[in-house]
Order: sequence, then C-alpha cells, then structure tokens
Amino acid sequence: MTGSELRRAAAAARELLATVPDGTARVPAMDDDVAGVTAHVTGCLVWYAQDLAAGPERADGFTLARRGEAGLPELVRQQAAAAEVLARTVEGAAPGDRGWHDWGRPDAAGFAAMGAAELLLHAGDVAAALGLPWAPPADLADAVLVRLFPWAPSDADPVAALRWATGRGELPGLESVHSWRWHCSPLEEWDGSRAL
Repeated sequence: MTGSELRRAAAAARELLATVPDGTARVPAMDDDVAGVTAHVTGCLVWYAQDLAAGPERADGFTLARRGEAGLPELVRQQAAAAEVLARTVEGAAPGDRGWHDWGRPDAAGFAAMGAAELLLHAGDVAAALGLPWAPPADLADAVLVRLFPWAPSDADPVAALRWATGRGELPGLESVHSWRWHCSPLEEWDGSRAL
C-alpha cells in the first residue's frame, strides 16, 4: 500500500467521524467510547511512523496519552495529522527499510496497510456501534486484505472479507475467526498459512 491510499483511508474515517455528535457514545467492540477509539487509532498511526523510522529494533521508551479534556473534533484533527505523518514517513522510506512490530518486520507498504486497517476497521466499529450507514471504500479494503491477510478469499466482497479476517463478521462457507493477526512483513516472506 501507499501513502496516497493511507490518506484516502484517513479521509474515509474522518468523513464518518464528522457525523458523530460527540465522543461519549460507547463502542462495545473496543470497550471504549468514540473518543477513546479515535485516540487509539491516532496512537497506532504515530507509533507506526516511529517504528518505520526507527528501523527493525524495538523503540518504545515512552508512551502516548490522550488528554482527558480533548474533545472529539480535536481528536479527529489529530488523527488526520497522524495519518499524514505516517504517509510522509512511508513515502520517504527507502525500498529496503524495515521497521519493528510485534507481528513482524514490516516495510513501508506494510506500515501503510496497518495504518489503513486501523482507520477503516475502527471507523467500522464506530459505525456499527452507532447504527450509522458506513462502509470502507471497497478498493481500500481489498488493498488491506491483499497486503495484510493474503489468506483471505479473493472472490468475496472485500469489505465483508476484511471484517471476517479480523473477527468482525462471517463469510458463507468459512469458519468464524476468533483470534487473528495480520502478516505485516513483506509478502514474499509469507509462508502460505493463516497467521494466528
């Protein structure tokens, strides 16, 4: 995935969050409220940018924390800024650059895909919790699937397949997913099995 696709994912999430009146509505899938989910995604985006810039050794000597009084509009602006930081970091990375993650050693495309996944999946969690008619753009869901979940069925609706791959939905004929991980290292390092 690319910085441009990450920006599109951020815009799609921002469009959804703009329809939410305040950040206090609960999001059961995340056991948090909308503001907390937004802050979680922002933290992921910042960490992904740092992890790519720091290289393949773990660098986690500090923490990120949300200010309790920060309202949803401020958190949404910060999420957009964090997505832009990650997009620029992805675009500035050299072809061989690798970063650190619990689940692998992603390249720039892997970090872009993880950022897009965080944005799209958690926007979907918010939409589901609030009963809002929203779905991620199908081509972005497909790009996330191809890069992070190469075992997902390619003939299914990509939005439904992304939800299935992350334990958020069902696909006919396939077992439910209760525990999941993505493959964030380069695809040529995928061993052909589903990550657990």
